Amino acid sequence: MDIDVIFKIAAVGILVSILNAVLKQSGRDELAMLTTLSGLILVLLMVAKEIVNLFNLIKTMFQF
Repeated sequence: MDIDVIFKIAAVGILVSILNAVLKQSGRDELAMLTTLSGLILVLLMVAKEIVNLFNLIKTMFQF
């Protein structure tokens, strides 16, 4: 796992929190919720891709 993935996840978290704060201040709570949900889905997809890579690595390690 590269350190780049951690930085990408942190960047998504920072952007989502800024957008969430701005949208809540302007009274658009529904869009703030959708922004938070889309950020969560994006991070989960990034983590799922890394888990698939981990399983493929383990599978290739134990092949004879």
